[in-house]
Amino acid sequence: MSEVPDEHEVEATGGQVTSNLSQAYPYSSETEAERAAAIAAIVAATAGLDATLAAEATPLDASERWWTYHHGGCGGTLHVAGYARDRHAVVVACDRCGKTALR
Repeated sequence: MSEVPDEHEVEATGGQVTSNLSQAYPYSSETEAERAAAIAAIVAATAGLDATLAAEATPLDASERWWTYHHGGCGGTLHVAGYARDRHAVVVACDRCGKTALR
């Protein structure tokens, strides 16, 4: 069995952090009014997104603020659109590319 190296023996790689790290943690937050306006604008700009969200998400509970996330794929911001129907997650939509994801 291999031993876990002492923290002083581990060399720092100096490499870049993967985009998954930035996608996994909240980026900022926005008010409910800002979130609703962002989602309305994304739905208006993205063909078929309204049907996708209706199929994949359920309505959100009342809340004053919601997290936003960085979309590493295009650099946009992911806004919460609803709760996922089949998983313990929120459905988010990107304000730059219109893609959806789970967080």
